[in-house]
Amino acid sequence: MKNILFLFISTTLFFSCSTKTDGYVIEGTLTGEDVEGIEVYLKKTNEANQLVSVDTATVANGTFIFEGGSVTGPEIHYVFIDKAAGNIPVVIENGEIEIKTQIDSLGYAEIGGTFQNDVFRNFLKELRSLNRKASSMNKDMSDARARRDTVVMNSLREEYFELQEEAKGYEMEFAKTNPNSLISLLIIERALVTKAVEVSEVKKIFETFTPEIKGTAAGKRLLEALSKVENTTIGAKAPNFSAPSPSGEELALHDVMGKVTIVDFWAAWCRPCRAENPNVVRIYNKYRDQGLSIIGVSLDRNADDWKKAIEDDGLTWNHVSNVDYFDEIARLYNVDAIPATFILDENGIIVAKNLRGRSLEDKINELLQ
Repeated sequence: MKNILFLFISTTLFFSCSTKTDGYVIEGTLTGEDVEGIEVYLKKTNEANQLVSVDTATVANGTFIFEGGSVTGPEIHYVFIDKAAGNIPVVIENGEIEIKTQIDSLGYAEIGGTFQNDVFRNFLKELRSLNRKASSMNKDMSDARARRDTVVMNSLREEYFELQEEAKGYEMEFAKTNPNSLISLLIIERALVTKAVEVSEVKKIFETFTPEIKGTAAGKRLLEALSKVENTTIGAKAPNFSAPSPSGEELALHDVMGKVTIVDFWAAWCRPCRAENPNVVRIYNKYRDQGLSIIGVSLDRNADDWKKAIEDDGLTWNHVSNVDYFDEIARLYNVDAIPATFILDENGIIVAKNLRGRSLEDKINELLQ
Protein backbone atom coordinates (compact mmCIF):
# COMPACT_ATOMS: atom_id res chain seq x y z
CA MET A 1 0.00 0.00 0.00
CA LYS A 2 1.24 3.45 -0.80
CA ASN A 3 1.91 5.72 2.10
CA ILE A 4 -1.00 8.00 2.86
CA LEU A 5 0.02 11.58 2.10
CA PHE A 6 -1.73 14.53 3.65
CA LEU A 7 -1.56 18.25 3.02
CA PHE A 8 1.34 19.30 5.21
CA ILE A 9 4.31 17.86 7.03
CA SER A 10 3.32 16.81 10.54
CA THR A 11 4.82 19.43 12.79
CA THR A 12 4.22 19.95 16.52
CA LEU A 13 3.37 23.62 17.06
CA PHE A 14 3.79 25.92 20.02
CA PHE A 15 1.83 29.13 20.63
CA SER A 16 3.01 32.22 22.44
CA CYS A 17 1.64 35.76 22.62
CA SER A 18 2.61 37.89 19.64
CA THR A 19 4.24 41.28 19.84
CA LYS A 20 3.32 44.03 17.40
CA THR A 21 5.94 44.76 14.80
CA ASP A 22 6.12 46.61 11.49
CA GLY A 23 7.17 43.42 9.75
CA TYR A 24 7.92 39.85 10.63
CA VAL A 25 10.68 38.35 12.73
CA ILE A 26 11.43 34.64 12.89
CA GLU A 27 13.48 33.72 15.93
CA GLY A 28 14.77 30.16 15.68
CA THR A 29 16.47 27.89 18.18
CA LEU A 30 18.38 24.90 16.80
CA THR A 31 19.78 22.08 18.91
CA GLY A 32 21.87 19.05 18.02
CA GLU A 33 25.47 18.17 17.25
CA ASP A 34 27.67 20.54 15.23
CA VAL A 35 24.97 23.12 14.54
CA GLU A 36 27.17 26.21 14.96
CA GLY A 37 27.70 28.04 11.67
CA ILE A 38 25.11 26.02 9.78
CA GLU A 39 23.22 27.89 7.08
CA VAL A 40 19.44 28.22 7.35
CA TYR A 41 17.28 29.19 4.37
CA LEU A 42 13.84 30.76 4.18
CA LYS A 43 12.12 29.81 0.91
CA LYS A 44 8.76 30.04 -0.81
CA THR A 45 7.22 28.76 -4.03
CA ASN A 46 6.94 31.06 -7.03
CA GLU A 47 4.24 31.20 -9.72
CA ALA A 48 5.86 28.21 -11.46
CA ASN A 49 5.54 26.23 -8.21
CA GLN A 50 9.33 26.22 -7.80
CA LEU A 51 11.12 26.91 -4.53
CA VAL A 52 12.97 30.22 -4.49
CA SER A 53 15.16 31.67 -1.77
CA VAL A 54 13.82 34.55 0.32
CA ASP A 55 16.53 34.93 2.96
CA THR A 56 19.56 33.20 4.49
CA ALA A 57 20.72 33.10 8.10
CA THR A 58 23.58 31.49 10.00
CA VAL A 59 23.25 29.63 13.29
CA ALA A 60 25.18 31.41 16.07
CA ASN A 61 24.98 30.31 19.69
CA GLY A 62 22.26 27.89 18.71
CA THR A 63 19.96 30.53 17.25
CA PHE A 64 19.09 32.09 13.90
CA ILE A 65 16.95 35.06 12.91
CA PHE A 66 15.06 36.12 9.79
CA GLU A 67 13.65 39.61 9.54
CA GLY A 68 11.46 41.11 6.84
CA GLY A 69 9.37 44.16 6.12
CA SER A 70 5.63 44.42 6.51
CA VAL A 71 3.63 41.87 4.54
CA THR A 72 0.15 42.58 3.20
CA GLY A 73 -1.19 39.13 3.95
CA PRO A 74 -0.18 35.72 5.29
CA GLU A 75 1.82 33.41 3.04
CA ILE A 76 3.32 29.92 3.46
CA HIS A 77 7.13 29.78 3.54
CA TYR A 78 9.52 26.93 4.33
CA VAL A 79 12.62 26.85 6.54
CA PHE A 80 15.43 24.59 5.29
CA ILE A 81 18.52 23.78 7.34
CA ASP A 82 21.81 22.51 5.96
CA LYS A 83 22.54 18.86 6.83
CA ALA A 84 18.92 18.35 7.89
CA ALA A 85 16.26 16.35 6.09
CA GLY A 86 12.92 17.94 5.30
CA ASN A 87 11.77 21.45 6.08
CA ILE A 88 9.59 23.43 8.47
CA PRO A 89 6.45 25.05 6.99
CA VAL A 90 5.65 28.41 8.56
CA VAL A 91 3.05 31.09 7.89
CA ILE A 92 4.75 34.42 7.29
CA GLU A 93 2.75 37.33 8.70
CA ASN A 94 3.52 40.50 10.62
CA GLY A 95 4.62 39.65 14.16
CA GLU A 96 7.16 37.59 16.03
CA ILE A 97 7.31 33.94 15.06
CA GLU A 98 9.21 31.42 17.15
CA ILE A 99 10.72 28.16 15.95
CA LYS A 100 12.35 25.52 18.13
CA THR A 101 13.72 22.38 16.52
CA GLN A 102 16.39 19.72 16.61
CA ILE A 103 18.49 19.29 13.51
CA ASP A 104 17.63 15.60 13.19
CA SER A 105 13.85 16.03 13.60
CA LEU A 106 12.49 19.02 11.72
CA GLY A 107 9.16 17.26 11.48
CA TYR A 108 8.68 17.82 15.19
CA ALA A 109 9.57 21.51 15.23
CA GLU A 110 7.70 23.79 17.59
CA ILE A 111 6.47 26.98 15.96
CA GLY A 112 4.09 29.72 17.05
CA GLY A 113 3.70 33.32 18.10
CA THR A 114 1.12 34.63 15.61
CA PHE A 115 -2.56 34.01 14.88
CA GLN A 116 -2.14 32.10 11.60
CA ASN A 117 0.52 29.81 13.05
CA ASP A 118 -1.71 29.05 16.00
CA VAL A 119 -4.49 28.00 13.61
CA PHE A 120 -1.93 25.93 11.74
CA ARG A 121 -1.05 24.25 15.04
CA ASN A 122 -4.68 23.33 15.63
CA PHE A 123 -4.98 21.91 12.13
CA LEU A 124 -1.87 19.78 12.49
CA LYS A 125 -2.86 18.47 15.91
CA GLU A 126 -5.58 16.27 14.42
CA LEU A 127 -3.61 15.63 11.24
CA ARG A 128 -0.77 14.13 13.26
CA SER A 129 -3.24 11.68 14.76
CA LEU A 130 -4.36 10.61 11.28
CA ASN A 131 -0.74 10.29 10.20
CA ARG A 132 -0.02 8.01 13.15
CA LYS A 133 -2.94 5.80 12.09
CA ALA A 134 -1.56 5.75 8.54
CA SER A 135 1.93 4.79 9.71
CA SER A 136 0.56 1.98 11.85
CA MET A 137 -1.58 0.77 8.95
CA ASN A 138 1.38 0.79 6.56
CA LYS A 139 3.41 -1.29 9.01
CA ASP A 140 0.56 -3.78 9.41
CA MET A 141 0.23 -4.00 5.63
CA SER A 142 3.92 -4.73 5.22
CA ASP A 143 3.71 -7.48 7.85
CA ALA A 144 0.62 -8.98 6.22
CA ARG A 145 2.25 -8.88 2.80
CA ALA A 146 5.29 -10.69 4.17
CA ARG A 147 3.00 -13.38 5.58
CA ARG A 148 0.94 -13.41 2.37
CA ASP A 149 -2.13 -12.93 4.55
CA THR A 150 -4.65 -11.78 1.94
CA VAL A 151 -7.52 -11.59 4.43
CA VAL A 152 -5.71 -9.02 6.57
CA MET A 153 -4.43 -7.19 3.48
CA ASN A 154 -7.95 -6.80 2.08
CA SER A 155 -9.20 -5.61 5.45
CA LEU A 156 -6.40 -3.04 5.68
CA ARG A 157 -7.19 -1.78 2.20
CA GLU A 158 -10.74 -1.07 3.33
CA GLU A 159 -9.43 0.74 6.39
CA TYR A 160 -7.07 2.71 4.14
CA PHE A 161 -9.95 4.05 2.02
CA GLU A 162 -11.93 4.86 5.15
CA LEU A 163 -8.95 6.76 6.55
CA GLN A 164 -8.61 8.68 3.29
CA GLU A 165 -12.25 9.73 3.53
CA GLU A 166 -11.78 10.66 7.18
CA ALA A 167 -8.77 12.82 6.30
CA LYS A 168 -10.62 14.53 3.45
CA GLY A 169 -13.64 15.11 5.65
CA TYR A 170 -11.50 16.58 8.41
CA GLU A 171 -9.71 18.94 6.04
CA MET A 172 -12.90 20.19 4.40
CA GLU A 173 -14.65 20.68 7.75
CA PHE A 174 -11.63 22.61 9.01
CA ALA A 175 -11.78 24.87 5.95
CA LYS A 176 -15.49 25.51 6.49
CA THR A 177 -15.10 26.42 10.16
CA ASN A 178 -11.96 28.57 9.82
CA PRO A 179 -12.73 31.19 7.15
CA ASN A 180 -9.99 33.50 8.46
CA SER A 181 -7.21 30.93 8.04
CA LEU A 182 -4.66 30.73 5.25
CA ILE A 183 -4.50 26.98 5.86
CA SER A 184 -8.20 26.70 4.98
CA LEU A 185 -7.49 28.41 1.66
CA LEU A 186 -4.62 26.05 0.90
CA ILE A 187 -6.82 23.06 1.76
CA ILE A 188 -9.51 23.95 -0.78
CA GLU A 189 -6.93 24.95 -3.38
CA ARG A 190 -5.45 21.48 -3.13
CA ALA A 191 -8.92 19.93 -3.26
CA LEU A 192 -9.61 21.81 -6.49
CA VAL A 193 -6.32 20.76 -8.11
CA THR A 194 -6.71 17.10 -7.13
CA LYS A 195 -10.45 17.13 -7.96
CA ALA A 196 -11.14 15.74 -4.48
CA VAL A 197 -14.40 17.69 -4.26
CA GLU A 198 -16.76 19.36 -6.69
CA VAL A 199 -15.89 22.80 -8.03
CA SER A 200 -19.16 24.16 -6.67
CA GLU A 201 -18.17 23.06 -3.15
CA VAL A 202 -14.77 24.76 -3.41
CA LYS A 203 -16.42 27.96 -4.63
CA LYS A 204 -19.02 27.85 -1.85
CA ILE A 205 -16.35 27.56 0.85
CA PHE A 206 -14.14 30.21 -0.77
CA GLU A 207 -16.99 32.71 -0.73
CA THR A 208 -17.17 32.45 3.08
CA PHE A 209 -13.53 33.47 3.58
CA THR A 210 -12.58 36.83 5.03
CA PRO A 211 -11.43 39.64 2.70
CA GLU A 212 -7.89 39.30 4.09
CA ILE A 213 -7.67 35.64 3.08
CA LYS A 214 -9.31 36.21 -0.31
CA GLY A 215 -6.84 39.04 -0.94
CA THR A 216 -3.71 36.93 -0.39
CA ALA A 217 -1.60 35.79 -3.33
CA ALA A 218 -2.98 32.28 -2.81
CA GLY A 219 -6.53 33.65 -2.71
CA LYS A 220 -6.10 35.47 -6.02
CA ARG A 221 -4.53 32.37 -7.51
CA LEU A 222 -7.45 30.22 -6.42
CA LEU A 223 -9.99 32.72 -7.72
CA GLU A 224 -8.30 32.65 -11.13
CA ALA A 225 -8.22 28.83 -11.09
CA LEU A 226 -11.92 28.71 -10.20
CA SER A 227 -12.70 31.01 -13.09
CA LYS A 228 -10.84 28.78 -15.53
CA VAL A 229 -12.47 25.63 -14.22
CA GLU A 230 -15.93 27.19 -14.38
CA ASN A 231 -15.27 28.15 -18.01
CA THR A 232 -14.94 24.48 -18.90
CA THR A 233 -17.58 22.85 -16.69
CA ILE A 234 -20.59 21.13 -18.20
CA GLY A 235 -23.07 23.82 -19.21
CA ALA A 236 -20.43 26.45 -19.95
CA LYS A 237 -19.71 27.95 -23.36
CA ALA A 238 -16.53 26.35 -24.66
CA PRO A 239 -13.71 28.93 -24.96
CA ASN A 240 -12.57 29.56 -28.51
CA PHE A 241 -8.94 28.96 -29.46
CA SER A 242 -6.77 28.80 -32.53
CA ALA A 243 -3.44 27.18 -33.39
CA PRO A 244 -1.53 25.96 -36.46
CA SER A 245 -2.82 22.94 -38.35
CA PRO A 246 -0.37 20.30 -39.67
CA SER A 247 -0.11 22.34 -42.87
CA GLY A 248 0.77 25.47 -40.92
CA GLU A 249 -2.53 27.31 -41.40
CA GLU A 250 -4.17 28.89 -38.37
CA LEU A 251 -7.35 27.03 -37.47
CA ALA A 252 -9.89 28.04 -34.81
CA LEU A 253 -12.45 25.97 -32.95
CA HIS A 254 -15.24 28.18 -34.28
CA ASP A 255 -14.14 27.39 -37.84
CA VAL A 256 -14.87 23.67 -37.51
CA MET A 257 -17.95 23.47 -35.29
CA GLY A 258 -20.52 20.85 -36.24
CA LYS A 259 -23.89 19.82 -34.90
CA VAL A 260 -21.81 17.99 -32.30
CA THR A 261 -18.11 18.73 -31.80
CA ILE A 262 -15.46 16.78 -29.91
CA VAL A 263 -12.43 18.72 -28.68
CA ASP A 264 -9.85 15.98 -28.18
CA PHE A 265 -6.65 16.71 -26.24
CA TRP A 266 -4.07 14.03 -27.03
CA ALA A 267 -0.41 13.46 -28.04
CA ALA A 268 1.64 10.96 -30.00
CA TRP A 269 3.46 9.97 -26.79
CA CYS A 270 0.22 9.33 -24.85
CA ARG A 271 -0.44 5.58 -24.87
CA PRO A 272 -4.03 5.78 -23.54
CA CYS A 273 -4.78 8.36 -26.25
CA ARG A 274 -3.38 6.13 -28.99
CA ALA A 275 -5.27 3.14 -27.59
CA GLU A 276 -8.57 5.07 -27.76
CA ASN A 277 -7.95 6.43 -31.27
CA PRO A 278 -9.39 3.38 -33.13
CA ASN A 279 -12.67 3.84 -31.24
CA VAL A 280 -12.77 7.55 -32.09
CA VAL A 281 -12.01 6.78 -35.74
CA ARG A 282 -14.90 4.32 -35.84
CA ILE A 283 -17.29 6.80 -34.22
CA TYR A 284 -16.19 9.62 -36.53
CA ASN A 285 -16.68 7.50 -39.66
CA LYS A 286 -20.12 6.46 -38.44
CA TYR A 287 -21.45 9.90 -37.50
CA ARG A 288 -19.56 12.54 -39.50
CA ASP A 289 -22.24 12.66 -42.19
CA GLN A 290 -24.80 13.35 -39.46
CA GLY A 291 -22.94 16.41 -38.22
CA LEU A 292 -20.12 15.15 -35.98
CA SER A 293 -16.96 17.25 -36.05
CA ILE A 294 -13.71 16.60 -34.21
CA ILE A 295 -10.77 18.89 -33.59
CA GLY A 296 -7.68 17.25 -32.14
CA VAL A 297 -5.47 19.40 -29.95
CA SER A 298 -2.03 17.82 -29.74
CA LEU A 299 0.21 18.42 -26.75
CA ASP A 300 3.26 17.06 -28.55
CA ARG A 301 6.66 18.71 -28.42
CA ASN A 302 7.79 17.38 -31.78
CA ALA A 303 5.83 18.25 -34.94
CA ASP A 304 7.09 15.22 -36.86
CA ASP A 305 5.89 12.86 -34.13
CA TRP A 306 2.49 14.59 -34.13
CA LYS A 307 2.03 14.38 -37.89
CA LYS A 308 3.22 10.77 -38.05
CA ALA A 309 0.75 9.73 -35.34
CA ILE A 310 -2.10 11.38 -37.27
CA GLU A 311 -1.17 9.38 -40.36
CA ASP A 312 -0.45 6.10 -38.56
CA ASP A 313 -3.74 6.17 -36.63
CA GLY A 314 -5.84 7.36 -39.57
CA LEU A 315 -7.14 10.49 -37.85
CA THR A 316 -8.87 12.23 -40.74
CA TRP A 317 -10.47 15.06 -38.79
CA ASN A 318 -9.13 18.57 -38.06
CA HIS A 319 -5.99 18.98 -35.98
CA VAL A 320 -4.10 21.86 -34.35
CA SER A 321 -1.03 22.13 -32.14
CA ASN A 322 1.36 24.73 -30.82
CA VAL A 323 3.84 21.85 -30.36
CA ASP A 324 4.42 23.16 -26.85
CA TYR A 325 3.32 20.38 -24.47
CA PHE A 326 0.65 21.58 -21.99
CA ASP A 327 0.33 24.96 -23.66
CA GLU A 328 -2.07 27.88 -23.36
CA ILE A 329 -4.95 25.91 -24.91
CA ALA A 330 -4.53 23.15 -22.33
CA ARG A 331 -4.43 25.77 -19.58
CA LEU A 332 -7.50 27.49 -21.06
CA TYR A 333 -9.39 24.21 -20.76
CA ASN A 334 -7.85 23.32 -17.39
CA VAL A 335 -6.31 20.18 -18.88
CA ASP A 336 -3.50 18.75 -16.76
CA ALA A 337 -3.66 15.15 -18.01
CA ILE A 338 -4.55 13.43 -21.27
CA PRO A 339 -6.56 12.01 -22.89
CA ALA A 340 -9.12 14.73 -22.20
CA THR A 341 -12.23 15.31 -24.30
CA PHE A 342 -14.98 17.92 -24.34
CA ILE A 343 -18.24 17.31 -26.22
CA LEU A 344 -20.00 20.43 -27.48
CA ASP A 345 -23.48 20.91 -28.85
CA GLU A 346 -24.24 23.00 -31.94
CA ASN A 347 -24.15 26.19 -29.82
CA GLY A 348 -20.70 25.41 -28.44
CA ILE A 349 -22.02 24.49 -24.98
CA ILE A 350 -20.07 21.77 -23.16
CA VAL A 351 -22.51 18.90 -22.63
CA ALA A 352 -20.12 16.13 -21.57
CA LYS A 353 -16.48 15.53 -20.73
CA ASN A 354 -13.93 12.72 -20.82
CA LEU A 355 -16.13 10.00 -22.28
CA ARG A 356 -14.48 7.03 -23.95
CA GLY A 357 -15.42 3.73 -25.54
CA ARG A 358 -19.12 2.90 -25.68
CA SER A 359 -20.01 5.85 -23.42
CA LEU A 360 -18.63 8.25 -26.02
CA GLU A 361 -20.59 6.67 -28.86
CA ASP A 362 -23.81 6.57 -26.83
CA LYS A 363 -23.53 10.29 -26.08
CA ILE A 364 -22.80 11.21 -29.71
CA ASN A 365 -25.74 9.10 -30.88
CA GLU A 366 -28.02 10.75 -28.31
CA LEU A 367 -27.02 14.27 -29.35
CA LEU A 368 -27.43 13.61 -33.07
CA GLN A 369 -30.92 12.12 -32.79
